[in-house]
Amino acid sequence: MNVTGCAGGPNDVEDSVTNPDDRRFDELLARMTLEEKVMLLTGRDFWTTWPVEKIGLRRILVSDGPSGVRGETWDERDPSLNLPSATALSSSWDLAMARRYGAASAVEARRKNVDVVLGPTINLHRSPLGGRHFEAFSEDPVLTADLAAAYVAGVQENGVGATPKHYIANDFETDRFTVDVQVDDRALRELYLAAFEKAIVESHAWLVMSSYNAINGTTATEHDLLETPLNSEWGFDGVVISDWTAVRSLESAKASQDLVMPGPEGPWGRSLVAAVQRGDVDVSVVDRKVRRLLRLAARVGALEGFEPVQAEPPNVEDGVAFAREAAAAGSVLVKNDGILPLPAEPTRIAVIGHNARFARTQGGGSATVLPERVISPLLGICLAMPSGEVSYSIGAVVQEGVAELPIERMSNPVSGGAGVRVRFLDAQGVELAAQDRRSTALVWLGGGVPIAASSVVELSTRYVPEQTGEILLGFAAVGTARIFADGVLVVEGTVTPVGNDLGASFLSPDSLTGKLTVSAGRPINVRVEYEIGDRTGPLAEALSFTFGLAADDSNPNALIAEAVEAAKAADVAVVVVGTNSRVESEGYDRDSLALPGRQDELVRAVAAANPRTIVVVNAGSPVLMPWRDDVAAVLLTYFGGQEYGHAVADILFGKVEPGGRLPTTWPKEELDVPVLNVTPASGVVRYDEGIHIGYRAWLKNGTVPAYEFGFGLGYTTWSFEDLAVQTLVDGPSAADTVFGVQVTVKNTGSRAGKQVVQIYAERAQSAVDRPVRWLVGFAPVWAEAGATATATVKLAARSFAYWQDGWQYEPGEYTLSVGSSVTQLPLSTTVSLDAGGADASVHVVAGVA
Repeated sequence: MNVTGCAGGPNDVEDSVTNPDDRRFDELLARMTLEEKVMLLTGRDFWTTWPVEKIGLRRILVSDGPSGVRGETWDERDPSLNLPSATALSSSWDLAMARRYGAASAVEARRKNVDVVLGPTINLHRSPLGGRHFEAFSEDPVLTADLAAAYVAGVQENGVGATPKHYIANDFETDRFTVDVQVDDRALRELYLAAFEKAIVESHAWLVMSSYNAINGTTATEHDLLETPLNSEWGFDGVVISDWTAVRSLESAKASQDLVMPGPEGPWGRSLVAAVQRGDVDVSVVDRKVRRLLRLAARVGALEGFEPVQAEPPNVEDGVAFAREAAAAGSVLVKNDGILPLPAEPTRIAVIGHNARFARTQGGGSATVLPERVISPLLGICLAMPSGEVSYSIGAVVQEGVAELPIERMSNPVSGGAGVRVRFLDAQGVELAAQDRRSTALVWLGGGVPIAASSVVELSTRYVPEQTGEILLGFAAVGTARIFADGVLVVEGTVTPVGNDLGASFLSPDSLTGKLTVSAGRPINVRVEYEIGDRTGPLAEALSFTFGLAADDSNPNALIAEAVEAAKAADVAVVVVGTNSRVESEGYDRDSLALPGRQDELVRAVAAANPRTIVVVNAGSPVLMPWRDDVAAVLLTYFGGQEYGHAVADILFGKVEPGGRLPTTWPKEELDVPVLNVTPASGVVRYDEGIHIGYRAWLKNGTVPAYEFGFGLGYTTWSFEDLAVQTLVDGPSAADTVFGVQVTVKNTGSRAGKQVVQIYAERAQSAVDRPVRWLVGFAPVWAEAGATATATVKLAARSFAYWQDGWQYEPGEYTLSVGSSVTQLPLSTTVSLDAGGADASVHVVAGVA
């Protein structure tokens, strides 16, 4: 059974012609010149592929996700639905929710005429220091794989392509363009490839994105892994699209890499035409790639004469309401000393924290979308208790660098409306283009703006300060800029890129500020000049520039003291702590798990002043919480999307139950974390931990975290009543055997609620290295107070296999343990494998321990 590890590339394994559509693709190929075919293999620009009118092929538009769909332009005038982060979605442990999430993304895509969503991100949480941790699902391969398959299905059944990324082992950001990840075959198969396999085999993903890094010495875009297992074992018939600028050589054209992005420049083009003409590359290699692009085009409705997967607009639920529901479903209550839920309307609430007013609803980098509105926790709480008394104190500064000016305090000097005037000027000061924008955080990636032809970008607005005193006015962009207030120069300087990550320097540059004394309500005419300079390479037609205010952190003790006084005067203190865009973002990793600024000190001071203190954590990935024993409740909310504040209020006041369970372990101390190495040594990061990441490593080391994998509280209590196992499909081999686990739970509390049934396998005295236990299945259940519910989980015998030149089955007894987290497992039973090796049969042994 299941012979794997076969060598081969696209010259050896040609796509088979198995249906009429494939033959029609070949007919279209015959009508195209070599130059036209090669042209299709590199993007036309940042977001689109080339059209070929003579065969009825229009362009294909791709767009960043995965927590929303930005569209062709990075423009607040064309807003997007901002869904909760992937860590919030995964905390729901709910495949139906993940499928709805994918469907909501597809609806957004179709509204914006987008054909392909560049998501989901299904790399693993190998280390909490990973900068893009918030964008991926979990530290566990099974939870990640199941969510990935559901997300992909939700997107594609609505006629939009999904793109699982980044293939493969792109689990950190430091030196991501050049690092070589050294990882053994077993860890690759059992951990890092598992989610890709399920997204392809089960949900038939139409694309996969290759990553920047190398794996065991070979760059991902040139790697044999693009062929085996992707094509030859899993039957992938879609397009391998590169991460942006990841393809750097002609050699990659010989591999199973299909599409180079962005365009129009790239390493293939004329060089690939010449290589084919010389005989260095067989034309069948090019034809295979083009055929896959045509198949994608047919699926999304971009190729005349082919019926798309979903021709009619999908009929789906309200996206805003779904975003609110998903944020609550993914919030994890990890501590509750009886304070939650709050009474319908307490008399006085002190809301404290930078993130309470300026919430982070998403992580930084290419995943950014621009929502029409954002409901902060402060606003959500105010709206939920209109008759109560709500105070606000910032408590501690979290923001680093410059943030955009608030739209309600700006007026465009030309249009008179809210916002800013933007002009593109050539070297002689002649206006080449102008825009009226509603934001001072501006990004252009394509979109027809004459960036390369311009010398200066000028921004002007009339700003009305909120308070009297000294402000810090500044800009964040790589390059030179000047800011004038009422004609007086406030700041002038140059920001140079830090590090070698193009994306990080583009989207998260350093800031320069200058001091300006202002009076509340007195308008200031602000003008900014930003020198574009010579621009070459993939970002020649791209521009990122922010001007606005830096936070005043000149007297942090006073901020904490003000918050303490507010807490003393309140019945309840709600402190919202969190990270900022310089902590969690694409392009760089974290250097600490501590909360930025003086937030820990703030929480301790507030908790000492008011024992009824609730802490809401607005972070996309684990942070240290040294004060967790000092407060009455801790609610982890991740990056909750645009309806975040509504969801927080819904949970605090008991309108809904916090539905989340941890998809990743949260540590007590940073040094307890099993895997911290995300910084290359001599260009290499070694995954020496093998299959032991996340809770597997915590259990192996015997270290107790702050909160374990799978943990989470609700507003009711549960008992695990019964466990039964039966064979559903008794196949001729283990690969064909499926059995069902039925778990009965009882809601022993006073209100309806949700429980997540988790099933773990264990193998005592194994002949091979095994985790102490590993997740094999799960299911969320809901029940009214006093009622029982039964979860039925189907398990394949593959759940017990390990990789050694193929999937191997070790004979003997395995324990199945069931409960509410990786360490809370009140029920167990056993199953046995009759024979070992690649062919084994599974038999159930009755009995519950």
